[in-house]
Amino acid sequence: MLTSLELMQATGVSRATLNNYIAQGLIPRPLVQKPQAQGQTRARQIGYFPQDAISRIEQIQQLKKDGQSMAEIASQLRLEGQDMPTTAMPQTKTGSVKPKEAASSDANGFNPAHAGTGQLRLTIDQIPYPAYMVNYNFEIIWHNEEARQELLGDFERLPSDIKERNALAYLLKGSLGQLPTNREAILQFHIMLSKGRLSRKDLMRLLAQPDFNDASQQAGIQAEAYPSGAMMQLPLQLLAENGEAQHYCVYASYYREGILFVYVPGSVGCDSLLGLLERRDEVIRNLLRKRLPVLTDVAVLVTDLQNSTRICTELPPEEYFELINQIWATMEPIFRRYYGTHGKHVGDGMVYYFFPQPDCSYIFNALICAHEIKEAMRRISKEWQLRKNWLNELYLNTGVNEGQEWLGVFHAETKVEFTVLGDTINHAARLSDYAGNGTVWATKNLLGKLSSEERQRATYGIRRKNQEGAEIFVKSSYSRIAELLDLTMPKHDKLRDIAALPVTEIVDIAE
Repeated sequence: MLTSLELMQATGVSRATLNNYIAQGLIPRPLVQKPQAQGQTRARQIGYFPQDAISRIEQIQQLKKDGQSMAEIASQLRLEGQDMPTTAMPQTKTGSVKPKEAASSDANGFNPAHAGTGQLRLTIDQIPYPAYMVNYNFEIIWHNEEARQELLGDFERLPSDIKERNALAYLLKGSLGQLPTNREAILQFHIMLSKGRLSRKDLMRLLAQPDFNDASQQAGIQAEAYPSGAMMQLPLQLLAENGEAQHYCVYASYYREGILFVYVPGSVGCDSLLGLLERRDEVIRNLLRKRLPVLTDVAVLVTDLQNSTRICTELPPEEYFELINQIWATMEPIFRRYYGTHGKHVGDGMVYYFFPQPDCSYIFNALICAHEIKEAMRRISKEWQLRKNWLNELYLNTGVNEGQEWLGVFHAETKVEFTVLGDTINHAARLSDYAGNGTVWATKNLLGKLSSEERQRATYGIRRKNQEGAEIFVKSSYSRIAELLDLTMPKHDKLRDIAALPVTEIVDIAE
């Protein structure tokens, strides 16, 4: 078995050409497995090709010299009965190929020989070209093996901290990105695709990387922005190490979670790829399933319906579910407006995560969102008081916290749920338990990370009693949970783990 590097060295083809041959079914897709020669590479997995892939490529090269097109070559080889298996098969100890029933497609139903025909459903796993996804801070959140080997520097693994995954830095570490001509082309291309979504401040932060020289930074700043759309198809020309021009057709597909890039060799037809990218919900669901856990900054909002058990008892089942669905339907657009990501929660409450954004404060987004759902809940409460002629007030009690935690996903067949592990969400949930009558409580840690301008827009503080026993509101102050209630009472048992946590009540957010 041969690695892709050994195959390219033996035949003189570039990686783009190799991917082109795979896409057209002229050679099999590599068998990805652990390195056979331990200690010679840091990669955990390597793609291997059969030995006869060399003779197949040499045959293709000869037919090209004879003036035949790639379509004519593919057709001739199939007519001659020289179809190869779609995926390289492992060898037994004796060197013979393990028997396998011949098939025109792989286990997932995709045959690269049919790429471009649109007859079969391509999936993310089966894209035979370099592909990766970045968030809107241009940090890598997913990549395939082809992108790792060809574009991103052939690293062993990505760092756990997402802030260390700058996609442009990795692209410039790759074999293609190390050539000065390519560096400028790669940088300009990506900045042009994202410029409409980045402020100048965030653009400068993105370009402030040790790998970017002054010329590269200026090229990025001066690049024009491409018109934005749900999906774009753009040409990109790079030079291989041997000086050969590499023509790509790059598909950039925009999602709420980020941008998916797919690099297709210029001569390959892509109807099946377009069919995949048009199935947007399916694509993003599959990508999220494959997203590895990362360490990231996050603001967490947890909110619960007060007295939900009593309300459920008082309402007929159909009306209770109607109420809960109305609350969810009303709050969902508010969360989306402030870039909230739905998380896993048991019961009729809600958990939303707010991650760093290139053009706004994720922490302030969480606070504005909490304030707006509080106001929206007041309107729902009035509506149900009139409808039911009851005196019940409906409240969502909210806790908000911020920290750096591990983000991962739990997924089943048709559902993907984001989950954050650690004290950040635990403390937010406990604050939600502490909050009452629709109040919003946040940690001192969260308020301390706001800019002075953002903090001035927030009215926050602690309600205390004066010497006469009257309640007064002390603005811009904090208190520990242990000083706000009697933790010796059994009903407060679950709040003891945040007894020393400094917190404050968010009363209002100025427009």
